[in-house]
Amino acid sequence: MTYRLIALDVDGTLLNDDHELSPRVARAVLAAAEHGAEIVLCTGRGSTSALTVLEQLGLSGTVITHNGASVVDSVTREVLHEAEIAAAAVERYLALFRERGLHFDMNTAFDLFTERLDEETSDMYERMLTKPILRAAAEGMPPRTVKISIFAPKESLDELELAWRDWDHELQTIRSGDFFIDVQHTDASKGAALSRLARMRGIPREEVLAIGNYYNDIGMLRFAGCGVAMANSPDEVKEAADEVTVSNNEDGVAVVLEAKVLRIGANGIGV
Repeated sequence: MTYRLIALDVDGTLLNDDHELSPRVARAVLAAAEHGAEIVLCTGRGSTSALTVLEQLGLSGTVITHNGASVVDSVTREVLHEAEIAAAAVERYLALFRERGLHFDMNTAFDLFTERLDEETSDMYERMLTKPILRAAAEGMPPRTVKISIFAPKESLDELELAWRDWDHELQTIRSGDFFIDVQHTDASKGAALSRLARMRGIPREEVLAIGNYYNDIGMLRFAGCGVAMANSPDEVKEAADEVTVSNNEDGVAVVLEAKVLRIGANGIGV
């Protein structure tokens, strides 16, 4: 099978646990692009952060960001699609986060706003290649917000999910990492955005390859003709995938691309 569209999650997939792009993975992704495949970063990160990673790969094109809530052209910086959330729908979520002392940020396609910063959250944003903008609570939610993200210890997020389990949710909540929960429009997902992009390109799903590692990747893994989960994925994510590769710390993305796109065998020889 020739894969014409390759969707790659970023954190826990493309990057290792130190948030680094290994030379082997970088070479494999660039080689796949040179073989004619369109590489699409499909991430929970914002557009500015995702475009920085794309530039590190030496590529340009389309990025699917904020779990599919925004789609951006890397050359023109044009927002091709966004799923804006209504301020009224977010109010009770923000009230709960403030009551529990949970750190949260509000995201437009390109910008990230937060009400407070400390050393821990500042370090987190630096690792994510993001520059937060301080915004007072009295200013309300920024126009064209597509995602609210909560950053907190795993145990605090587990408790939060239990607290709103019986809510009648107007928005979707999705666990995008052990320390992150995202709140966004019910129509936004990586799978829906990838499906939309494939239709625009005239590419059948059989020719789409997707690689991811967390719950927010399940939609795109199920949509793709071949969905591959990383070894560091939760069991539910692995079950949604067609295959499981080695972990992000073992260059799992490169292993998949070398075998399925570059046709390089385990001995390093083309097959």
